[in-house]
Amino acid sequence: MKLPRRQFLRLAAGVVALPSVSRVARADTYPAKPVRLMNGFAAGGTADIFARLMGQWLSERLGQQFLTENRTGAASNLATEAVIRAPADGYTLLLVTPANAVNATLYEKLNYDFIRDTAPVGGIMAVANVMEVHPSLPVKTVPEFIAYAKANPGKINMASGGAGTTPHIFGELFKVKAGISLTHVPYRGAAPALNDLLGGQVQVIFDPIPSSIEHIRAGRLRALAVTTATRSEALPSVPSMAEFVPGYDASFWCGISAPKNTASDIVEKLNTEINAILTDPRTKARFADMNATILVRSPTEFGNLIAEETERWGKVIRAAHIKAE
Repeated sequence: MKLPRRQFLRLAAGVVALPSVSRVARADTYPAKPVRLMNGFAAGGTADIFARLMGQWLSERLGQQFLTENRTGAASNLATEAVIRAPADGYTLLLVTPANAVNATLYEKLNYDFIRDTAPVGGIMAVANVMEVHPSLPVKTVPEFIAYAKANPGKINMASGGAGTTPHIFGELFKVKAGISLTHVPYRGAAPALNDLLGGQVQVIFDPIPSSIEHIRAGRLRALAVTTATRSEALPSVPSMAEFVPGYDASFWCGISAPKNTASDIVEKLNTEINAILTDPRTKARFADMNATILVRSPTEFGNLIAEETERWGKVIRAAHIKAE
């Protein structure tokens, strides 16, 4: 179901204020047992790393285990639906990523409406992707890449971890704004896509910095630009995409949501604890090491981010005629 911007923002802002169907689990006793934090992506990826870190830190602060569960499949839809169908008691949470915003448009028929059926809890982090090419491609800058692509339409293969993943949609946004044609080559996950770029089977990828930075530093890949509006402290010599493509700004982000009707006091308690973790100097240092920006948000602010990203990427998906695999 496609909703206009105003309705998206209204739903996102109001979802945490919905009445709870059950007040059994209250913030003064929560959590009284282990909590599951569901992640729709494979172990070892960017999302999984931050899910496990947040689970560890919440366990330390709240005295109960926050267990990360990887339920992969259907571009995180399986994990999302499992959380939405879970009791709204605060004991099943979801790691939210841009995939949740993308899937609202990418999939014509879902068994849920993400904004309507979830309660946003809070943000965690945002991290830039980096446009990088195999060194055999005869380009060293974004303008050179655009010129080469226009002279060789459809001959550059752009890898991604699958249709609708951030490397895919960030590349599609670049194609639209730069006015070029690239051949999308989807893989079953980010790791094999990156491996084929390293082997020269594909020529370009828009990959999260943490996954690629060591390859860039070692000269195995050539970074052309980071996808955020400003340069990254991790790669200070690499330009931002906006320096060449006006208005381009995209990042991978994540946060936590719960099933709708989760008691507002539980949502607020989780948000308070998450934000306390994020403002701790040790967390700041750890995130800086991983080139991530801390994303402190209230439940309403995080809901607004989800709504805005849903609308934004919906436009890209429709313009590029992207279909789910």
